[in-house]
Amino acid sequence: MRQFKHHEQKLLRKVSLYQWKGDDSIRVAKILRRYHIQDREDYVAYVKICGQVTKLANKLKTLPADDAFRIAMTDQLLDKLHNMGVLTTTKSLKKAEDITASSLCRRRLPIVMVRMKMAQSPRMAATFVEQGQVRVGPNVVTDPAFLVTRGMEDFVTWVDSSKVRRTVQKYNDKLDDFDMM
Repeated sequence: MRQFKHHEQKLLRKVSLYQWKGDDSIRVAKILRRYHIQDREDYVAYVKICGQVTKLANKLKTLPADDAFRIAMTDQLLDKLHNMGVLTTTKSLKKAEDITASSLCRRRLPIVMVRMKMAQSPRMAATFVEQGQVRVGPNVVTDPAFLVTRGMEDFVTWVDSSKVRRTVQKYNDKLDDFDMM
């Protein structure tokens, strides 16, 4: 093989022929499809959040183990991640280091609705959310990227005027005639 000329070397200086930029796209596409994420920017934001949490956990690990600041910040971080539903336990900082973007994707409203058996698939759940048939607490949510915390998970319900709610109540023989008006 011949030696590259000067202008060819300059062009190839920033190009790695061993690591392609699009190598990760198959895995990302699977995640986007599994969790029915319409905007790739949402997934990129989840990856950035995971990177920041990992970076923070690594910085906390560099502090001495008996430092009061480290203990307080570690407890705060683990409690925050546990309350969000990303972590299952608040035992160690190692768990906070290992969170993934998929763990944040599992807290999206359509995925929580599928887990609660309010919809059969994430796509159907996202459609219900976009139509405005779902509320979290007193607020109607129309964004499928809404992250549901552990505390708000119990308050995911149908809107009072929802056709799906009426159909479910009719099937369970709990439809009130007053609600029909």
